[in-house]
Amino acid sequence: MKLNRIVLKLSGEALAGDAGTGFSEETVRGVAKQVSEIVKQGIEVAIVIGGGNFWRGRTSEGMDRVKADQIGMLATVMNCIYTADMFTQEGMKCHVMTPLPMANMTEQFVRDNAVRYLKKGHVVFFAGGTGHPYFSTDMAVVLRAIEIQADAILAAKAIDGVYTADPKKDPEAKKIDKMTMQEIVDKKLGVIDLASAVLAMENKMPMLLFGLAEKNSIVNAVSGKFTGTRIIAE
Repeated sequence: MKLNRIVLKLSGEALAGDAGTGFSEETVRGVAKQVSEIVKQGIEVAIVIGGGNFWRGRTSEGMDRVKADQIGMLATVMNCIYTADMFTQEGMKCHVMTPLPMANMTEQFVRDNAVRYLKKGHVVFFAGGTGHPYFSTDMAVVLRAIEIQADAILAAKAIDGVYTADPKKDPEAKKIDKMTMQEIVDKKLGVIDLASAVLAMENKMPMLLFGLAEKNSIVNAVSGKFTGTRIIAE
């Protein structure tokens, strides 16, 4: 699969490194260097970042779900602003776009503007989720990937692929090299939420899932050295 335009999904927890919360500057700079390398190769890169290093709305017991999700959206904005600054320090031109206006901190998401930036070789961050509660950043990454007609979603996770069982609990668990989005839906595997998986399947948007912690994992994913799980949108 030749990749010309991708949406990279980064988990907030992965950006936090071993601390589990906040930012790991070393980790984020490592991501920036890899993205800089693939941008120089001519690959257009958009990025969605989760907010789990600051807030997980769905597990906020006792809170109104809408308010909890709003806080989660703001967490993704913080992550994108920080990461975009690190990318800028690595010489890339970046834009942070949100579905709702946020004064002078971000640009409002307009699909045509995002595509124009990508064609210029700029990195575009899609922050703030979909702008609505009850939708995860999984939905945001699939939706934006479809809108900008990306070739694939690259999901950089804390785990290096989809396994037959939880590898932390089952030493016999084996990594699955290739599977379909339909299998994720049918088996409710939790790789991405079901609504997002269905949307990806209906629009034939493939996903490459791999471990962010592996050396040069992002570069390898776009250069034919992919070792994670390839999810076909069938």
